[in-house]
Amino acid sequence: MARSPRLELFALRRRSDAERFLDRSFFQLAVALAAAVGLLVVAILLTVLSGAWEAIRSFGISFITTSDWDPGSDHYGAFTAIYGTLVSSGLALLIAVPLGVGTAVFLTENIIPKAIREVLGVMVELLAAIPSVVLGLWAIVVMEPLLRPFLSELHQLLGWLPFFSTEPQGPGMAPAALILVVMILPIITAISRDALSQVPDGLRQAAYGIGTTRWGAIFQVILPAAISGITGGVMLALGRAMGETMAVTMIIGNSNNFSLSLLAPANTISSMLANQFGEASGIQVSALMYAALLLMVMSLAVNLLAQQVVRRLSLKY
Repeated sequence: MARSPRLELFALRRRSDAERFLDRSFFQLAVALAAAVGLLVVAILLTVLSGAWEAIRSFGISFITTSDWDPGSDHYGAFTAIYGTLVSSGLALLIAVPLGVGTAVFLTENIIPKAIREVLGVMVELLAAIPSVVLGLWAIVVMEPLLRPFLSELHQLLGWLPFFSTEPQGPGMAPAALILVVMILPIITAISRDALSQVPDGLRQAAYGIGTTRWGAIFQVILPAAISGITGGVMLALGRAMGETMAVTMIIGNSNNFSLSLLAPANTISSMLANQFGEASGIQVSALMYAALLLMVMSLAVNLLAQQVVRRLSLKY
């Protein structure tokens, strides 16, 4: 496409020394800030690795495969916390992804008047501004008592399965997963909404032009076109769920006794760090740093996976 005469004149004009200096300065500043972020991540990783080294030498891989956490005898294993981190985050994602993407579709399609859609969109985004400690208090006072009769019925019906074998008595894995749903839902919804809004109207109109229905256009054209952005939002939400501390600490039960049951009290790495680091001493500090290192590695793996998935989906669609 030919450029307009004004753009041609702007491109061919002679740049002043001051403008060149500003361009170089901005480029150098951007490179310096990007390098500083990378160095900060490396510094944090080295600090945690240094603190965890004593526990790594003492416990090795058994720290990941055992569940013993006994400060009295200095025996430590983080399998319960690792299991709780992965399961609570996975359950939260399993529930939040269809809710978040469905809400984003509802807010971007002309299903309801635009004014109402804008109000609902603002309300969903404001949900992310609620402090996690407030959500934790709400989970303890409101959500868990309302949820307990349903979980008790679930135990009565499916108690023969190991995942529902425990009578719910209060805090546990299931309430923690549900409060994580509340916390990551705004992230998934906001990013999915932005990704769907960027889909060209031409694709939508072309789908209607060949005779498809509204839902056919959504599932066969619009969602595939926005899938890379939606996937990036989902992975970002997974990272948030894995690292969430205060709300989960208040409702998960903080038990180091391993159980497959989703209705039993459990623990996560971040909750264990929050509860024990302030009073830890000796090799327990190193064991907690080892657990923190594992959480960092898990979060890094999620981010790398997200980049690969988004890149492949971007090329495909």
